[in-house]
Amino acid sequence: MSFWYNVDTGRVETDEERSPGATVLGPYATEAEARDALETARRRTERWDAEDRAWNEKGARPDGGGEE
Repeated sequence: MSFWYNVDTGRVETDEERSPGATVLGPYATEAEARDALETARRRTERWDAEDRAWNEKGARPDGGGEE
């Protein structure tokens, strides 16, 4: 069974009671992972933002090219 975090209600849902896909994050293997979905998303976003900053500081161009 998978678990989902409903961003509209703030509740964890199972496959059987899951709301439409646009309002849930998941699937997660456990209820605890689903409950922590927003914190997990926040940490991942912070990590990706830091990676983007590091990439940009190296002089890489947004179009995928390197330094000129």
